[in-house]
Amino acid sequence: MLARVPTGLLINGEWRPAASGKTFDVEDPATGKVLLSVADAGAEDGKAALDAAAEAQESWAKVPARERGEILRRAFELVTERAEGFALLMTMEMGKPLAEARGEVSYGAEFLRWLA
Repeated sequence: MLARVPTGLLINGEWRPAASGKTFDVEDPATGKVLLSVADAGAEDGKAALDAAAEAQESWAKVPARERGEILRRAFELVTERAEGFALLMTMEMGKPLAEARGEVSYGAEFLRWLA
């Protein structure tokens, strides 16, 4: 499962490393074992993400509300389908009980459904 976890930054639809090239380790709090090393975003990355979002807003605003709602609904469905994997990752990363992580994934997914 960890092999499928992206370790870069998703900016403008593409996965990329941090502009600085820096990474940081994500550790299992129960064992101290490094699970993954992920991109360590800095101000330059934040600006790039903001610029990409601002650029995308113009075309996104032209998408009919019904279609935007369907996209959000599909996002809800995908999160729900993958909920167990997300919960397991949260448990590995934060050390919280799996049942609590499941609840958080479900809670977060409901925002997508509500906004759809």
